[in-house]
Amino acid sequence: MVIDLSRCVGCGGCMLACKVQHCLPPDMYWCRVLIKEQGEYPAVSKTIMPVQCNHCKDAACVRVCPSGATKKRDDGIVVVDDNLCVGCRYCMMACPYGARYYLPRLTMYYPDNGWTPFEQAGNRGRQIGVVMKCTFCADKIDPAVKRGLKPGVDREATPICVNNCMTKARFFGDLDDPNSEVSVLIRTRRGYQLHPEFGTDPSIYYLK
Repeated sequence: MVIDLSRCVGCGGCMLACKVQHCLPPDMYWCRVLIKEQGEYPAVSKTIMPVQCNHCKDAACVRVCPSGATKKRDDGIVVVDDNLCVGCRYCMMACPYGARYYLPRLTMYYPDNGWTPFEQAGNRGRQIGVVMKCTFCADKIDPAVKRGLKPGVDREATPICVNNCMTKARFFGDLDDPNSEVSVLIRTRRGYQLHPEFGTDPSIYYLK
């Protein structure tokens, strides 16, 4: 994924689209937009930084998982197998980007609706006591790819945060293809990774 910070306006559309797509609890956001203001009036500047799981090539979360629940797929997407996760949360401590979340219960409070079962909110088969995170919408992409659609080109094979970005600041595609849109953007716009010093080789690149 490539995120163009010069286009991002911090609207939060990616956050809300992700929340709806994955039926997340009120206090959980797999996709976040961090905003920092600097300076004093009238010389004030604002820094906007969208963050989420970086699907690192050398993911620390994969290395520390004792049950093998966290794994890296052949296409580079890092996922968590709910059936194998034991809820130890080692991966949460190992992730240098703070991009993992623990689900302790299926019942939560929704404003104006009281305590509502998670299943009734449209969620299917969610388990408690497991770790959750951004999946690059793998459950959405996989069936689309099987139908011959291309990630980053066809909307049905592209993460919801990319589709819902009103300023078209997000791009998705194959980093291994030197001719893909994301590869060309990284090469021509000098795309950079967030905290490369962590040594995890993130799969999300930013453009200034």
